[in-house]
Formats: sequence, structure tokens, C-alpha cells
Amino acid sequence: MKAKFLFSVLLICCNICYSQVNVTNTGTLYIGSSSGMIFINGGFTNNSSSALTNNGSFYIKGDLSNAQASMAVGTGTLYLNGTSAQAVNGTQQFKTYNFISNNSTGVTLNNNLSISGAHTFIAGIITTSSTPNYLIYESGSSYSGDGDSRHVNGWVKKFGSTNFTFPVGNGTVERTIALNSLSASSEFNVKYGAPTPNTSQVQFPLVYLDPYEYWNINLISGGTAIVSMNWDSNKVSFPHWLYTDIKVASWDGSNWTDAGGTASNTGTAGTISSSTVSSFSKFGFAGIAFPLPLTLINFNAKYINDHTQLNWITADEQNVSHFIVERSDNGRQFYAVAKVAARNHSNLETYSAIDAAAINNIAFYRLRCVDIDGKEKLSKIVTVMVEDKNKGLLLLSNPVSTAITLVAGHNLEGDFNYVLNNMNGQIVQSGNFSLQPSERHDLPLKQGIKNGVYSLTVNNKQNAFHYLVIIK
Repeated sequence: MKAKFLFSVLLICCNICYSQVNVTNTGTLYIGSSSGMIFINGGFTNNSSSALTNNGSFYIKGDLSNAQASMAVGTGTLYLNGTSAQAVNGTQQFKTYNFISNNSTGVTLNNNLSISGAHTFIAGIITTSSTPNYLIYESGSSYSGDGDSRHVNGWVKKFGSTNFTFPVGNGTVERTIALNSLSASSEFNVKYGAPTPNTSQVQFPLVYLDPYEYWNINLISGGTAIVSMNWDSNKVSFPHWLYTDIKVASWDGSNWTDAGGTASNTGTAGTISSSTVSSFSKFGFAGIAFPLPLTLINFNAKYINDHTQLNWITADEQNVSHFIVERSDNGRQFYAVAKVAARNHSNLETYSAIDAAAINNIAFYRLRCVDIDGKEKLSKIVTVMVEDKNKGLLLLSNPVSTAITLVAGHNLEGDFNYVLNNMNGQIVQSGNFSLQPSERHDLPLKQGIKNGVYSLTVNNKQNAFHYLVIIK
């Protein structure tokens, strides 16, 4: 057992001090310059009545404990570089300017550790206790060197108003998450978690929640931010979604709700950023379509001459029985128009089918993927419009945000009724309007209509038009 070394005053300006014992500071410890160094080959305790200032280099190979309430940050660097597991203990947070974590067996925070300058990850996982305690990055601080074997397994706190990526994970893989475009100086607490809770409680237009991982993001003070997440199926399993169907999901206390976002995909990995968020809790990935028993790279439909050509590309097929192409003429009721056997190859596979039936203005198509065990998954819905040049009614832009804009064909005129339904068939808005040939008409959306996919029907006694409208 190492002996304890007590001191009341120790000033180090340019010299190097070595200690082979556990050290307790009962007075003043002042490392006065950048060339000053202390090496402690044991633990270090800073008592409540003591004063510690580090303007140099402070190496500790054992446990670190602090009870000093108002310790100085200093301008120096704390090194936790033990060869056996270390812990940060005490009743008051330990403050350092720079911090280098270099312990391959890991460091456990049973007390807060605050960094005002730069943190360099060299080796080892930093684990925070369940109290919780935090690795704290003060405003203006930064870090480098993080990775799967060098990150925080637990809670990270960040102060400030600048963009910040939290170096969190589960102790085996790093799964970072970022907060960008902060509207004010804020205090956020972030922790990675798995598996995702309450996966069956999703709110339309979300239909499926990623069950494998999520992040806790707690706003202590501040304003709004954009949540930026990433997935990597080589590290953590990820559902087989079309990347265009992926959304950021936010837990509102009762349901997982759509927090928006447009994903970018690079094969097995990708990124997505939410809309501006003002309420923070749990965040995860969700889809506006069910995941597939394969990777569906693309699914599209195109009207050519007198038929609809449907094409899709897959990858990583496993235990897939067949594909069913389904069509709807109103966006709600679907029926099968083609069936194609699956090949179950791991490489890219290209499939096609033809729907020879005529289209009255618009048709909706989706792909049903059927597993060998009978389980089924659905793709996103794609649309095909066949416009009558004399009596066409064009949906000018889609998605829409504040109003639906329609443009009449050269010979289309009269009074029309319209109905906007959600995908459950419920009417969310209706009304009537008049059109003249080649006239543009806006249908303003009522306040409170949520983002999602809707079916719009416009008709009178002579004409009927159907559209799939995406509201963002």
C-alpha cells in the first residue's frame, strides 16, 4: 500500500516534481508556469480547505478526488495516464483547462470533470456514473482524437452557442450526435442509449421507429437547435429504409413524432438533420414507410406510351420470396398489378414490371416485399400523372408548405369542390373554388395541419382529379 503524502504549500515554477505516493493537498498547490510539472504515481486528493492552480502539467496515475468548491481553472493540462482503471471522485467538480485522457483501461467519473480548453483522447473510454455525473465542455472548449475506443460512455454536458458534436457511445462503438444552429447560449446534456424505448408509439406520418439506438438530449437552458444524427450499419444495425423515407423522430412524452429532416446516404452509412427543434427529450431514427427485408436502392414508375413502366433496384436480399407491385387510383385503396420472384443475391439486382391498365389523371404505386416466412414490408408510394392536355389540372409544386397551387388546362373551367384527406381517410380540409382556363389558383392550408402525406381530390360533375400531396 502506498504511503500518503500531505503538504500545506507547494510552489512549482519551472521544476519537475515526482511523487511515488498518494498525495493529499491540505493547503496550496500552485504549478506556476508551462514548464512546471508534477508526476504523481498514485492518487491525488484536493481537500475542501485547499487551493489548487495548475498552469503547467499535472500527471496522475491513480484516482483523482476534489472537495475544493471554487478551484481555479488555470492554464495548464491535466493528464490521467494510469495503467489500471482510474476514477474521478469528490464532492466538487474538478476544473482543468486542457485535459489528456490516456488510460487504455478507462476512467470513471464519479464526479464532474470540467474542461475549458482542449481535450485530447489518446486511449481509453471515459465512463460517467449513473448519478449522473458529466464530462463537461465549457463554452469555447474542444476535443480531438475520439473514436470507437476513445469516447464517453455516459453523459456529456456542453455550454455555449456554437455547433458541437457530442463524443458519446456505448463503450464499444462511438455514436456521435451534433447540435447545430443554436439560437442562444445554451446548456445541453447528452447521452447515447440502446435499445430504443416505446417503439410502437409512433405518430403519423411516421410508421416505424428504429429499435436499435437513440439519444437523450436534455436542454437545461437556452433556445432552439438543429439535431444532426448519423447511422452506420457496420457499427449498429439499421433498418432497410429508402433513405428518402428516413426522418428524425422526437419523443414528446407520449409518442415519437416527426422532427423532419432530409437524409443523405452513402450505402451502409448516412446522415440526417432535423428541422429546428425547441423541445428536447429523446431522439432517434424513424421512417414514413416500413423498412424492407433488403436494401431497396430505388423504386420508380414512368408512363410510357400506353402503359406504366415500374423499375426497382435492390441489394443484400435475404430470404425474400417475391415482390408485388400494387396500384391505387385514389391514394388509399391498393390492389396488385404484378408479381415478381426475388433472386436473393447479395449484389445489386434490377427488377421491372408493367402495368398496362389505363390511368385517369393519376395512379399511385408501391412495392410490397414478401419474406419467405410471410412477413411483408412496403416501400414508399410513387405517383404517375397522365394529363389530358385539354382538361388537365396541374399540381404546380410538391411538396407544399403554406398553400396548394393548381393550374387549369386550356379548356378547363367551372366550379370545383376539393377534399384533403390524411392517409387514414380523415378529412382535414375541404372547400370549393372557381377556375378559368389557364388560371392559377392557391388553396391556403389551415393552421395546425401536420407535416405528412395527404390525398387531394378535386372534382365537379364533369371532372375528377386526384393527387398525393406532401406537406412540409
